[in-house]
Amino acid sequence: MNKIKNFFTRHAIMAPASFLTWFTLIGATSLNFFVSSAIGIALYAGGNVAIKEVQLRSNLKQLGMTRTEYKHIEHQLTQSKQKLKRLANMYGQVRSIQAFRQVYDMSSMARRIIKIVQTNPRKFYQVETFFYAHLDSAVELTSKYGLLVNQPLKDREIKVALQHTRETLSDLSQEMERDLRNAVATDLEQLQMEIDFVDVTINKDKPLLESKGEHSNDR
Repeated sequence: MNKIKNFFTRHAIMAPASFLTWFTLIGATSLNFFVSSAIGIALYAGGNVAIKEVQLRSNLKQLGMTRTEYKHIEHQLTQSKQKLKRLANMYGQVRSIQAFRQVYDMSSMARRIIKIVQTNPRKFYQVETFFYAHLDSAVELTSKYGLLVNQPLKDREIKVALQHTRETLSDLSQEMERDLRNAVATDLEQLQMEIDFVDVTINKDKPLLESKGEHSNDR
């Protein structure tokens, strides 16, 4: 989802076009400054909307996705970024080194998964459980852990709950690690295919080189 690139592309096209139109209207027509400016602004805004629509259709065609799918994934990415921010804000609430490490690892993996899906929206379907369950659970469990660990009373029941929460966070961290592996799985497969292709090509050429060497020695 190359939003930044598309944004600059739209404005790079429309800014000079709108200015040139405004300048032409001011100098070559009888329209006054305000009317010419209004036309220039309308052209700028309308052109941006039109180009944005063309860019969206092009992205959808390239990805092989419907507009509904694309918008849904965009929504999930927006929501996940907000949840990730909440998770990162909980660093100061956990006092255990183990829990801090778990929260740090989960935040890092979540950030990486979100970035991968943002770059290639089709990968969303490889990590749906991350968006629908695992990230939510990470935020909820970390929040509850922070609440328990900051209680002034530390009776046996609270200690057991804290230990159980740490163990659950550890399991959840492993699940998110699997999510990350799923997100890069197709890339690894493609890389392996390219490596295999290069190996086959190199091995195919080797007999020819050896054959040439043998002929030279024979002479």
